[in-house]
Amino acid sequence: MSIWWSLHLRREAASVPLARRLFLGTMETAGVDPDVSYELSVALTEACANAVEHGGGAGAGRASEAYRVTAFLDGETCRIEVADAGPGFPGAPAPVARADAESGRGLRLIEELSDHVHFGRSGRGGAVVSFDKLLKWKDSPTLLMA
Repeated sequence: MSIWWSLHLRREAASVPLARRLFLGTMETAGVDPDVSYELSVALTEACANAVEHGGGAGAGRASEAYRVTAFLDGETCRIEVADAGPGFPGAPAPVARADAESGRGLRLIEELSDHVHFGRSGRGGAVVSFDKLLKWKDSPTLLMA
């Protein structure tokens, strides 16, 4: 099975739960194991919250008012990508926050909940966080194949 969707969202706090709900609905319909879906939805929430908070680039104009979420379910893997117009990550790997830090723990959480993570810069200079995870399936998927 292969599913792909992309959202173009305003950098507003209300967009984060919207992206999460749409993602969880897709995963439920596709028949993905709820535990895997939940872990990926937490990682997605952290990536979206980061884009909302830090995703505006100086001089980027209207592009800095939005960010993009793309999800791919392809075979046994789910890949999620969140891209914004912010300053991006200064280098690889992404900064690791201390446990008592006020911010930055979300990036560490994304790393812990995913099988593979990449923190980088888009071609337009913004930040891109992409992460993937091997999927497990429920015994009886909701999505019926014709």
